Amino acid sequence: MTRADGRATDQLRPVQITTGFVKFAEGSCLIRCGDTMVLCCASVEEKAPPHVAEGTGWVTAEYSMLPRANRERSKRDVSKLKLSPRSAEIQRLVGRSLRGAVDLAALGERTITVDCDVLQGDGGTRTASVTGGFVALALACRKLVHDGVLEKNPIRHYVTGVSAGIVDEVPMLDLQYSEDSQAQVDLNCIMDETGCIIELQGTGEGRAFTPEEQQELVRLCAKGNRELLELQKEALGGI
Repeated sequence: MTRADGRATDQLRPVQITTGFVKFAEGSCLIRCGDTMVLCCASVEEKAPPHVAEGTGWVTAEYSMLPRANRERSKRDVSKLKLSPRSAEIQRLVGRSLRGAVDLAALGERTITVDCDVLQGDGGTRTASVTGGFVALALACRKLVHDGVLEKNPIRHYVTGVSAGIVDEVPMLDLQYSEDSQAQVDLNCIMDETGCIIELQGTGEGRAFTPEEQQELVRLCAKGNRELLELQKEALGGI
């Protein structure tokens, strides 16, 4: 099967990570995955939420799509007076994924919120938010150390995310919208730098899928996540 953009079935879209994209955030980057663009900003507050144990911090995320991030204008969540179910699901995923990368005790009683705003969506916005959100988070933690707020960096490991799916019976990596919209199976995979899975979301959109097919999709994602990890390291120059 020939993909719309001519990529191999196990090939990522071109990825570009631009750090320091926003002036005022403690950490920020713009991540481009093909035609998908997500602005990720990490903000530090010197307080922790009430539910967090004394002496520890918290990492959370918020996710939103701009009205013209898609082919047709969507309404802002604020106009509906509530977060859309899709946005709520995605920001919980991003928050869980990034929180696991941080030693919350070493962070101390402070909160880092990572805002992921989709400027343009062409598939894979949630996984791009994880990959770019980690870069913004790492930059914010680095600044806390540089400013003398923390003695050591609380980042424990890198985190990346990528999607894979089955389209016309062919497993392929990093679906763009034209592929994702007709995928029989869709899978999102978040991994740490050791290759361990943090979160796996697999859905039979057009049909059920076998454990063997899931294993093949995870294999593709593992390859993609290794490549994204190297791009993160390049963008950050190390933690």
